[in-house]
Amino acid sequence: MSDPVLSLEGIVKTYAGGAGGSVDVLAGASMSLHKGEVVALVAPSGAGKSTLLHIAGLLDAPNAGRVVIDGADMTQLGDDTRTAVRRAQVGFVYQFHHLLPEFSALENVMLPQLANGVSRRDARARAEDLLARVGLSKRGTHRPAELSGGEQQRVAFCRAMANAPHILLADEPTGNLDPGTSDQVFGVLMDLVRETGLSALIATHNLELAARMDRVLRLDAGRIATPRD
Repeated sequence: MSDPVLSLEGIVKTYAGGAGGSVDVLAGASMSLHKGEVVALVAPSGAGKSTLLHIAGLLDAPNAGRVVIDGADMTQLGDDTRTAVRRAQVGFVYQFHHLLPEFSALENVMLPQLANGVSRRDARARAEDLLARVGLSKRGTHRPAELSGGEQQRVAFCRAMANAPHILLADEPTGNLDPGTSDQVFGVLMDLVRETGLSALIATHNLELAARMDRVLRLDAGRIATPRD
């Protein structure tokens, strides 16, 4: 198997608690994600999956341990370099779409590219292509409020893919949808990930969706294990 595109090695994250104490959210969590692999992260509520994804995506820093992306130790880099790596190599999808309400679907997908220095013409072409892949060619001019929940989340998928990242991190990406829409939207996400050759780590409570991925990991008591462990 090829070298991992993402490795978490002994990740520890502690937050201040009441009365001067502390709360250990992650206690030596370790995992690897390989090229083209789609991995489910299953965790009970409050287990720290969002914290782990934020650390993996360089939005937060661990108290101890290493985050390695494409062989480079991110914990040894400065903030500006980490931001550049995150912008170029990591895409995020959340339970709530977080689309900018004043912009159209097309513009929401263009914005990350424009922020990354892509020309407006090329950003528009890329956004149109992505929206077409998820069946939203005719909805590009609509603002988020004019789209259904499933359509909004599909736009969020496209926005996450806009800068052609190597890694996709998704935190309960269908958790805010009804079961029927959830299944449909998850299928769209999986098709998009497979078509683009992304590596994806997807946190979910839905064991049926998790079973459709390549591997399932469980986060519990601050550590990661496979279900058979």
